[in-house]
Amino acid sequence: MKIQELTKSYINGSWVSGEGSSSYRLLNPFDASVLAEFPIASKHQVEQAYAAANGAYKAWAKDTNLRIDVLRKALHFFKENEEEIAELLALESGSTYIKAKVEIGLTIACFEEAMTFADSLGFRELPASMPGKVNKAYRKPLGVISSISPFNFPLYLSIRTIVPALALGNAVVHKGDIQTAVTGGTIIAKAFDEAGLPDGLLNVILTEVPEIGDTMIEHPYSKFISFTGSTPVGRHIGSTAGMLLKPVALELGGNAPFVVLEDADVDAAVKAAVFGKFLHQGQICMMINRIIVHEKLYDVFVEKFVAHAKTLPIGNPTDKSVIIGPMINEQQLQKALSFIAKAKEDNIEVLLEGKREGNILTPTIFGNVPSDSELAQSELFSPIASIIKAASDEEAMEIANNTDFGLSSAIFTGDLAKGEQLATELEFGMSHVNDQTVNAVENAPFGGVKSSGMGRFGNPWIVEEFTETQWVSVQVETREFPF
Repeated sequence: MKIQELTKSYINGSWVSGEGSSSYRLLNPFDASVLAEFPIASKHQVEQAYAAANGAYKAWAKDTNLRIDVLRKALHFFKENEEEIAELLALESGSTYIKAKVEIGLTIACFEEAMTFADSLGFRELPASMPGKVNKAYRKPLGVISSISPFNFPLYLSIRTIVPALALGNAVVHKGDIQTAVTGGTIIAKAFDEAGLPDGLLNVILTEVPEIGDTMIEHPYSKFISFTGSTPVGRHIGSTAGMLLKPVALELGGNAPFVVLEDADVDAAVKAAVFGKFLHQGQICMMINRIIVHEKLYDVFVEKFVAHAKTLPIGNPTDKSVIIGPMINEQQLQKALSFIAKAKEDNIEVLLEGKREGNILTPTIFGNVPSDSELAQSELFSPIASIIKAASDEEAMEIANNTDFGLSSAIFTGDLAKGEQLATELEFGMSHVNDQTVNAVENAPFGGVKSSGMGRFGNPWIVEEFTETQWVSVQVETREFPF
């Protein structure tokens, strides 16, 4: 599988060249070399995709066995090509080998779970409440689902919408971030194409917003919008969809706290924090953004955390030993550097001075960070760590909740019962005790609160999101009316 061979959009079962007004150069984030160049798809081609999807889903929804068979064959594609896909993730998204293996593992798990609920369509009879009437609740597919995914986990964050949607009898029009056009789009289309997916059910569009505008939100055949990305864009999508009374699932930005309580195991906490902060260069919405440490453990935690961070191998992510690879693009790198410059202007203590090496930013650690500072209140999305000292466990919890975001969070403690209770007091959609913040399993509710979005992935919550319920009653005995 060569990247140059996977740069066409996939519409109604055919690979088609883009007909838009411009071309896109796909770059390797490590060295900025050109991986491929291709014309982007036009608004008209997106409209063709919706027409095809709307015409295809009803027959698909009626055949559970076919849906499961296609899912099984597509899953086989990812299992058989795991190493090659990991290499594509390294080239296109700057994924290290460890991160790529995590992402492919999540992808496989999503397929396996989806096959367990592909038979969820149909009806269940409700308890009788009126003589002579039979009541049934039918679960039906929504129709066509719009899927929009980001660059950071391009494969999995696309799959987690596409696969459940197809399993539940829907069709999908998908646009991944064009920076990861292959791993966030066409490799998925190739898997389903080889698996025998009927035409029209999955349409993968290689395009950009300036070309197509809000077509994927506003198109009349689009019945649901699934978006993962920034909070500002999510607000726009939510507002536009809301005016049209369309449901959405929005996984947006985060400001995840990692709380180290007074009775925590410091060594275990440090290991978890390093992984949860520096995986994929910190470019994950669930990534640890603030490390909040009880003052009695602060000094020893800082010493060990900085020492561990210094040992992380840096370089080209095609080298399987590398842990810190490149930022996705120059814009993201400059944004990270601006956070560092501003923190220094604010005289925040530098514990580990990072530096730019090509497109790589090495780990940068700040200490004694004020909890209300711009550094603590911003989603850093980079290998920049902020460590905050708390005078007590109670203050640590207050600091953790002091954010507009509410995606993921974590607590380290020696008392698991206390940790679980405190986890329920964290104002986040997901809270983890004695673990780091980057977690996803297919049978747990995944999603955020506050400015981190709405909606839930994971079985059975995704079944509710991607289907509609209809009440059908049958009057089996003649009903008497009062007039």
